Amino acid sequence: MGASRNYPQARYREPERTADGAWLKKLGLSEGAPAPAAAALPEARFLGLEAVDDFNAFTPMELIATAAETAALIKKYPAEPFLVFPEDRRFSIRMTGDLPLRWVDGPKPALTGEADRGEFFAFQLGVWACGQTLDDVGVSFSDMRGPTDQLIPKSALRCINAGGTDWNGEPLRKAVAVEKGLIQALWCGVQVPADCAPGLYSGETTVTPRGAAPKSVRLELTVTSALRADGGDSEPDRLSRLRWLDSTLASDDEIVRPFTPLTVSDRTIGCLGRTVTLGPDGFPAAVRSFFASDVTRILENGKNVLAGPMALVVEDAAGKIMPWKPVRFAFTGRSEGKVSWEFQSQAGNLRLDGKAWMEMDGYLEYQVRISAVAATTVKDIRLQIPWSRDAARYMMGLGQKGGLRPSEFRWTWDQKKNQDSLWLGAVNAGMQVGLRAENYSRPLNTNFYLSKPLNLPPSWHNGGGGKVTVMEAGPDVVRFTAASGERTIEPGQDLRYDFILLLTPFKTIDPKNQFATRFIHTFKPLEEIAASGANTINIHHANAINPYINYPFLRPAEMKAYIDDAHRRGFKVKIYNTIRELSNHAPEIFALRSLGSEIFSHGPGGGYSWLQEHLGSDYIPAWFVPDLQDAAVVNSGMSRWHNYYIEGLNWLAKNIGIDGLYIDDVAFDRTTMKRVRKVLDRNRPGALIDLHSANQYNPRDGFISSATLYLEHFPYLNRLWFGEYFDYQASPADYWLVEVSGIPFGLMGEMLQDGGNPWRGMVYGMTNRLPWSGNDPSRLWRIWDSFGIGEARMIGYWADDCPVRTDDPDVAATVFQKKDRTMIAVASWAKIPIKARLKIDWKALGIDPLKAKLRAPEIPDFQFASEFAPGDPIPFEVGKGWILILE
Repeated sequence: MGASRNYPQARYREPERTADGAWLKKLGLSEGAPAPAAAALPEARFLGLEAVDDFNAFTPMELIATAAETAALIKKYPAEPFLVFPEDRRFSIRMTGDLPLRWVDGPKPALTGEADRGEFFAFQLGVWACGQTLDDVGVSFSDMRGPTDQLIPKSALRCINAGGTDWNGEPLRKAVAVEKGLIQALWCGVQVPADCAPGLYSGETTVTPRGAAPKSVRLELTVTSALRADGGDSEPDRLSRLRWLDSTLASDDEIVRPFTPLTVSDRTIGCLGRTVTLGPDGFPAAVRSFFASDVTRILENGKNVLAGPMALVVEDAAGKIMPWKPVRFAFTGRSEGKVSWEFQSQAGNLRLDGKAWMEMDGYLEYQVRISAVAATTVKDIRLQIPWSRDAARYMMGLGQKGGLRPSEFRWTWDQKKNQDSLWLGAVNAGMQVGLRAENYSRPLNTNFYLSKPLNLPPSWHNGGGGKVTVMEAGPDVVRFTAASGERTIEPGQDLRYDFILLLTPFKTIDPKNQFATRFIHTFKPLEEIAASGANTINIHHANAINPYINYPFLRPAEMKAYIDDAHRRGFKVKIYNTIRELSNHAPEIFALRSLGSEIFSHGPGGGYSWLQEHLGSDYIPAWFVPDLQDAAVVNSGMSRWHNYYIEGLNWLAKNIGIDGLYIDDVAFDRTTMKRVRKVLDRNRPGALIDLHSANQYNPRDGFISSATLYLEHFPYLNRLWFGEYFDYQASPADYWLVEVSGIPFGLMGEMLQDGGNPWRGMVYGMTNRLPWSGNDPSRLWRIWDSFGIGEARMIGYWADDCPVRTDDPDVAATVFQKKDRTMIAVASWAKIPIKARLKIDWKALGIDPLKAKLRAPEIPDFQFASEFAPGDPIPFEVGKGWILILE
């Protein structure tokens, strides 16, 4: 093995001649001589193939027919362009380039099987292109006739390789081709009706390639009297869950808490705490936020995010603005969770056709098509957004780390960087804009970005001519410009200037829940967890009840027993399960491989020995757990595996009782995350989702901030855990606020790397998480409880009305205010030891300064007990602070 423990690289030794020298000499051979003909050697008998265990053993479908056996089969069917081998689900087709020994006698005319009523019965058709390359291979089915002319209708049968339903709920058709000499598995299934009469049902399955005669095989299915209400899903080896690939579960526009139904008044659309007013051209003319500056409340009066209307500006070849003349605007759909509209404008020979929609969480998507009736040269087509300066204090994205906005910013496209979006905002009012086009496909992330990078949008990129600038334009305006540069638009050519907008914050922060929900991130006996003070358990993978990464279905009884016991003790239990890679222990792995690159990414292969020996090639090896031989492969990004994932969560919530998810980076889009939230809420009200991310700002991840990458998911999360490689010591306070805390987006978080910085973390209501990286947070939990922090109002230093500030700009104070006393978390970002005084608004706190006492309670490994007069200078060590009680 090479590489590393969790990313191994198996290397196989070259064959060695180990025969005894005297024996070789007796045969007339010498060391180094070429191998003799087989006839010259003593006869050897084949005894068998051995493996270290059953999981590593080669199945009957991996035993290769000899060249002679393969040639004999071809000779037996000399005129056939292809053969179809019906195959039982127990023998998954694994090899594409070699004929399995199991097939050397030729294809059987029928597949026989047994299924219960209600079961989804999976089976395979192996298509061997023995005579020619096959294109556009189709699969069709007949009705299946049973006793007394009862039918299983052909609509109950499907082939997942031929198509289905994509992750957006849209019809999907797949073109299946098989090169000459190769084998393609076609995975099929029949949904046996629950009210089906027991007995034998027969029908035909037909494979029809373009330009070749079809071939049919019989399917003979004996339906038993037993009923499988779950379709067979409780037994993964039945592969009934393959039908989950085409699920549309939770693909609806129903609202998700805490979001409220969208409102429409004239051209103003309202969502929770925000409004968008559309101009006659269909683009936002005004955006307003009604969140309070502490992000804990929604106010009557809002603030402007925009200083003026957004516009898609066109300059002609001479640099003169071509004004758009609106032709049409109409709302085309309204529901509680989504409002859509279409619009059209003209400018000279150019035409703009657009459709857009806004969703309950403040997400807007624009699909804008520009075409020409005659060849038209333009100097530029650009998106201009005039931000209100008050709503552009901070910035994050396009390579800029989160923090204070620079006075001037310039950026150009680079495919090595996962950068296509920028957020500008204040803590309580902001907006992210993302630039896209018709070729957008979510890139891979977390170590694998360069294996499937961003598709550069043809419109915005324009062969390298595209750029983005952010400039101050007067005292009250900050102008965002996404320019695409000079080009000629030909008749019949469509340019897609698509973009997305995310209006922030998405929701109010919830300090009470933040302080009440105390995570422990480990699998331990519940007695130990009770002693820790934690009340919410995250079950990672690689343990007794969740052994295999992202496939939490193989220890259901053990997982349920643990969770049921935890519930009796008052704990919540969440599990590790995400989409990024998939364990090689998943029973469906070879069926998924048969879908080409739909589920798994193309890649160089290699990695752990099992992958090399059983998958062969064309995959990206991912996380590996040596003790469990759990070797994962990388998912491809957006695919029908997301539908499976949603159904899997639904099954876990209903049957196992999970209380939510721990997501270790996200490899799916916001649509899938929205479905995740709905499935969990509908089955487990109060379910929690927390997102962990290692800092993505590095070359292998494309220099993108984790908060930028996952901002579209934030509306549906409960907590952040950012994460490995975040530098809590050297990063300034504005970086903490924007990139780590989650507060400008309506979230709160925790720290990870080296245990975080507990003094600075408290300013944002954050601790580290048990048992990671030392720094036991329970010492802070005890102070929270003794003070009663859950009943306090959290007023951060970022709030306009924070009643406690300091006289040093490098020292920040956050207040937790109760009626009779106040807790103050104060921390230093100064580079040297300093002293600072508190500046207190006594009236706002409702405390008499003449009677006030200021003390620091003793907290182990955090601070010694101390007392201060309210006006005294307070000493601060570098990177540290205090928790003070004012009463």
